[in-house]
Amino acid sequence: MDRAELLAFLGREFPQVAADFDITAVTPDLLTMRLLTAERHLRPGGTVSGPTMFALADVAIYLAILSRIGPVALAVTTNCSIDFMRKPEAGRDLLAEARLLKLGRQLAVGDVLIRSEGAEGVVARAALTYAIPPRG
Repeated sequence: MDRAELLAFLGREFPQVAADFDITAVTPDLLTMRLLTAERHLRPGGTVSGPTMFALADVAIYLAILSRIGPVALAVTTNCSIDFMRKPEAGRDLLAEARLLKLGRQLAVGDVLIRSEGAEGVVARAALTYAIPPRG
């Protein structure tokens, strides 16, 4: 699936959150996307919340998988480990780089790096595993 197909899928299947995300690039090896941060994504102290960063990592790897296998809505997260490394810059969108490390018939494993736009350094790193439902 290309960028336009992935965005259409996201809007159709997840309309409640689709407007929060934009895909900036899709290649066979990498999907990059942006979380359009707003006040609802912040926690006390004026930083982006952990659950919001988890959502960005989860959506990014989900779409990276779908870019390779097609619109399989029922692919689901089976594991996620996320390291929060530094405070995201307030008032900046978050950028995610999702890489698939393994794509099998039943499982996909990937890594996501999250940065604050315009800032150096990774704010979070996530490792995710997805279950892919049987076809047919």
